[in-house]
Amino acid sequence: MNSDKNSPYDYERAQKEATVWFDTYYKDASRSVEKVAWAQNSVNPFLQEYIDSCQGTPAKAIVVGSGLGDDAFALYMAGFEVTAIDISAEAIAWSKERFDGADIDFMVADLFDLPATLVGQFDLVFEAFTLQSLPLALRDRAITAVASLMKPSAHLLAVSHAKLDDESFQGPPWPLTFNELRLFTMKGCQELEFSIFANDSEHSSLKVRALFQKESEL
Repeated sequence: MNSDKNSPYDYERAQKEATVWFDTYYKDASRSVEKVAWAQNSVNPFLQEYIDSCQGTPAKAIVVGSGLGDDAFALYMAGFEVTAIDISAEAIAWSKERFDGADIDFMVADLFDLPATLVGQFDLVFEAFTLQSLPLALRDRAITAVASLMKPSAHLLAVSHAKLDDESFQGPPWPLTFNELRLFTMKGCQELEFSIFANDSEHSSLKVRALFQKESEL
């Protein structure tokens, strides 16, 4: 990265450097779920809680940074019409193999260059641990992109490692502060829930489950 403090920040280069390694990582895992550090081989429990609380007709959902597809499959099994996006073509190919036969639209997509066909199309956006994998300088852009996927009145469920302002962790991942996660309230979203949990791990001291709702059109 250019060290000249007077030079403009090269977002395009930073975005590529922050995401290009994912494909190699998934390839090196050689189809072994146990070799993927963040893979749980099951649905995220916070997403399952949301699914269990849902009532009414099925809706359109998208999983951002879908990894190996477990969260997308859980939404599909609950009756949602599901799209799952990841920057890694290897992860998407692996997900299609794991859930062959499930009517899930697994797509290779760059969060920083989303297809227009996805913007403003979803009733539920689920994001877990993707924002924290990105450097601080890219956080606002990433949050803007995630929020752009929401229809008016849509829900966004975000799960993240978190930290207090005076804490420091070596990344990636870089846990978010509460204020960073609440940037969604500056993207046309209202905060419905912000639950904080202790999380004694090398990645963070806290974990957050946050639910936001997109403002309705007048």
